[in-house]
Amino acid sequence: MESSRVTGGLSREYKLVMLGEGGVGKSAIIMQFISHRFPEDHDPTIEDAYKTQIRIDDKPANLDILDTAGQAEFTAMRDQYMRAGEGFIISYSITDRRSFQEARHFKQLIQRVRRTADTPVVLVGNKSDLVHLRQVSVEEGKELAREFQCPFFETSAALRYYIDEVFAALVRQIRQREAELGQGTERKSRHGHSLWRRLTALFLRKQHSES
Repeated sequence: MESSRVTGGLSREYKLVMLGEGGVGKSAIIMQFISHRFPEDHDPTIEDAYKTQIRIDDKPANLDILDTAGQAEFTAMRDQYMRAGEGFIISYSITDRRSFQEARHFKQLIQRVRRTADTPVVLVGNKSDLVHLRQVSVEEGKELAREFQCPFFETSAALRYYIDEVFAALVRQIRQREAELGQGTERKSRHGHSLWRRLTALFLRKQHSES
């Protein structure tokens, strides 16, 4: 088992951002990860924030996850959460070639905003259970991940395939990068803490006002 739930205790907070076109299953991936349930209907324009505490490689991890909308009108806010986040899941649907093509655009945005190619990322091809509707091959996903130099998973939020593995891989990348860079990353993480808090509070206010 790659990860397990924990309750109580102190743990390092990891600021994670879910990116991808609307309708690829971003919210479903997060909801399956956190609550082991698949939402039958969800508005792809709603942005939300989630928290969960788990244990990865026998170390506690407090995950703070922003679920972002795929629409272009959120560009100004997108720059803010790309600046404040520590790790990114770029998701597409294997049944939607356009969403796959847009994955590269999201990676370029991360690099532009953060001014570095060295940012923890995991590439996810969701809806692997819909093989009869597949438009993007497994090899194409692997090739794009090689280009991104990041882990790749084909997931099914509906069947909960490889959901935990995605988040565990991202946390491992963040930990590895911190180990390589030392205390500088920790100081940078503290510096972005207030911006992240403002963003999560805004996401939650939007969610409550639209519900």
